[in-house]
Amino acid sequence: MREVAIVAFGQSDHVRDSAETSEVEMLMPVLHDVLEQTGLAARDIDFTCSGSSDYLAGRAFSFTMALDGVGAWPPISESHVEMDGAWALYEAWVKLLTGEAETALVYAYGKSSPGDVREVLTRQLDPYYVAPLWPDSVALAALQAQALIDAGLTDERALAGIAARSRTAAESNPHAQLRGAVPAGEHLVAPLRTGDCPPIGDGAAAVVLAAGDTARRLTDRPAWIRGLDHRIEAHALGVRDLTDSPSTRLAAERAGAFERPVDTAELHAPFTSQEVVLRRALKLDAPDSTVRINPSGGALATNPVMAAGLIRLGEAAARIHRGESDRALAHATSGPCLQQNLVAVLEGETR
Repeated sequence: MREVAIVAFGQSDHVRDSAETSEVEMLMPVLHDVLEQTGLAARDIDFTCSGSSDYLAGRAFSFTMALDGVGAWPPISESHVEMDGAWALYEAWVKLLTGEAETALVYAYGKSSPGDVREVLTRQLDPYYVAPLWPDSVALAALQAQALIDAGLTDERALAGIAARSRTAAESNPHAQLRGAVPAGEHLVAPLRTGDCPPIGDGAAAVVLAAGDTARRLTDRPAWIRGLDHRIEAHALGVRDLTDSPSTRLAAERAGAFERPVDTAELHAPFTSQEVVLRRALKLDAPDSTVRINPSGGALATNPVMAAGLIRLGEAAARIHRGESDRALAHATSGPCLQQNLVAVLEGETR
């Protein structure tokens, strides 16, 4: 199979409210950053793919306005997914695998501050039986957390420990929205407290992909995508076991994650309880495990909707670029209670 690597990663500083900044203004510095890292110009990019949501923007075809950040000239080969940018990366990866492109620019962005993101995300639910009840994303995550507690798989103290570890790790991440101590707080929706939930914020991210020798030319240590797969659970929450994630397990298996140990795992777990589910599905929950989980702070520290999954892949790749990781796992999710899951395995050059 043709080799494809992530050769550059950039992201914005993630903030609670970017009312003074448009999507284009938020994107442009990030896009310029990843191109500068590789020495490429816009004309050198063979394929561009983006991920975002019209529901967040509140207008149809909002991604066409964001294309101003890429530039109107020269003309580009472009695509878009109404999904997290991790799925845009998947489309670009396939494009490079088929030999239709040598390089690709992938970006994603989300501004959750203008509206009520908890209500916006109800539009992901079954439109006939569930969405009319308006159960928001936090309430559904609380159902999942309670199921885990009832099954004896975690408790509130363990969840608080995950939150504290994530916020501590985020102290070394200059782009993180939340850092440091987690406020105790009351239950937001029992059994979840404020620290168990992701911040609401705005942000953008981008990566550059390249194939074969092009990747080796563009960076000293490419993050090779050794496997990438995504799977989906049943849409109806009532027919799923919320304490498990078979789609994550299957995606990881197909991506080759279980063939050899990884040293780093960037998990897209917006809620502490979801990290518990993912660690079990990905076989990362052994007491003696030495895998570093979310050394960037993860989605509990930075969660721009539609970009947080791409950030997980970018953060894992960046650690390989810096020589801090040799084999990393990156995960992205979309939908309520880990409904859709993507898993990638990244490796540095064999030493």
